[in-house]
Amino acid sequence: MPDLVIRHIDSLMAERIKTLAKDRHWSINDVVLHALRHGLGMSAAGQISSEAMLDPGSLVLGGQWNLTEKAAFQEALQALSLARPTQLAPVRASARA
Repeated sequence: MPDLVIRHIDSLMAERIKTLAKDRHWSINDVVLHALRHGLGMSAAGQISSEAMLDPGSLVLGGQWNLTEKAAFQEALQALSLARPTQLAPVRASARA
């Protein structure tokens, strides 16, 4: 297997990698491999997920909204659906007459 060198890792990222390694009792290498596999949509066996092919539109976010957040989002969607569209392009002088 080839080795890779990753340069210019900021201190925040390095600390996060070290923290995850310590919390999970993994090596730093295992944490980085796991992060790369996950970010590239690959399984531990190297299989590429059909859902995650480095397409930002295919990314799925984890988590759930609580009832308050869900209600606020629904209210915002309803308000947007009732709003009149605004004119984004300038009106030409000849079209005004």
